Amino acid sequence: MEVNVLNIKGEDTGRKVSLNEAIFGIEPNDHAIYLAVKQFMANQRQGTHKSKERSEISGSTRKLGRQKGGGGARRGDINSPVLVGGARVFGPKPRDYWFKLNKKVKALARKSALSYKAQANSIVVVEDFTFEAPKTKDFVNVVNNLKVAGKKLLMVLPEANKNVYLSARNLERTNVTIASALNTYAVLNAETLVVTENALKAIEETLVK
Repeated sequence: MEVNVLNIKGEDTGRKVSLNEAIFGIEPNDHAIYLAVKQFMANQRQGTHKSKERSEISGSTRKLGRQKGGGGARRGDINSPVLVGGARVFGPKPRDYWFKLNKKVKALARKSALSYKAQANSIVVVEDFTFEAPKTKDFVNVVNNLKVAGKKLLMVLPEANKNVYLSARNLERTNVTIASALNTYAVLNAETLVVTENALKAIEETLVK
């Protein structure tokens, strides 16, 4: 599959690049995508939830009533889970939600997500560029020129570019990432991918082995 290369003015440069079929033309594997997104979302969880157990409640340990003959349920102290203000049974504890996912599965998920974007013609390839200084207006002009304004946008750069990142930081529905940090969730969460030429090469180097 070939895509026209545009410049930041939105003009066709007259050049085309081929999207590697091994990355952008595979049969998407939905289960691999599910596992990769599940892992990504799990890693975002802080896992700091906590409720107090019986031994942690501040209250008297005096037995409230005798063991038998009261006509009701047996009760120990006022910290009992069956009483208002008492402890919670099997409450949440701090934990880490991370789980392992094989590298090949993660790579397959990224390829599947990129293939979905290629099928939907949602990938724009642009010449490599930079800004002399951080300026949101310059980035907005690029977005308008590429005719992707109003869409949830993910721009992929070959390496970190502080000026481009800072220029896009204040824009809603716009994210900037580098090729080596590209993940399945970010690809699927965007309506359109704007990829620079060198970023495209970096993606191929990462995923074609």
